[in-house]
Amino acid sequence: MSDATLAGLLDWLRRFAAAVAEEETHLTELDQKIGDGDHGSNMRRGTAAVVAALDADAPEDVKAAFTQAGMTLVKTVGGASGPLYGTFMLRLGTTAGAVDALDAAGLAAALRAGLDGVVQRGRAERGDKTMVDVLAPGLDALDEAVAAGADAAAAARAAADGAPGLRDATAPLVARKGRASYLGERSAGHVDPGSASTTLLLQTLADALGEP
Repeated sequence: MSDATLAGLLDWLRRFAAAVAEEETHLTELDQKIGDGDHGSNMRRGTAAVVAALDADAPEDVKAAFTQAGMTLVKTVGGASGPLYGTFMLRLGTTAGAVDALDAAGLAAALRAGLDGVVQRGRAERGDKTMVDVLAPGLDALDEAVAAGADAAAAARAAADGAPGLRDATAPLVARKGRASYLGERSAGHVDPGSASTTLLLQTLADALGEP
């Protein structure tokens, strides 16, 4: 049974930054249709700053790592994404604590705390056409895998496997939160950019923890 080690979780942050950089144009294109058109560039700038901070001051435990990441995202990512992703990381780190590894249950609890922070800050519910539409059911799948005895890596893979479908399922929804909500019915027919970046978040977690 493998745990989510500090090294694995730091690898997650680096992989997420690389994935966002690779998908920056696509994320921006999605946001140009129903938002400010800056989700890709904002997230690329913020996640790159997280990696730079890790390189400059290597954290000694999980709480320190995600506190650093969360604060960096809040400071560097504009719009709603900075506070939301920053809150996710900060709550994750606080719940994880000053440890060097999390077992599957500990990882699930830390991620769930991150989601609760996002919901509290954004006041979004499932079906509002936001990142919650991928993150919440993704973590439900992770919890189910943990309850069935999966280790951290397998549970993370369970969350990641359903993420693309959940992302695509935001397309027909009418946005009820954020700038996209200003478009009303015209927001339907487009994938939510936050759900797209959250898909990358879950996929890179699974990839990082799945490394031997």
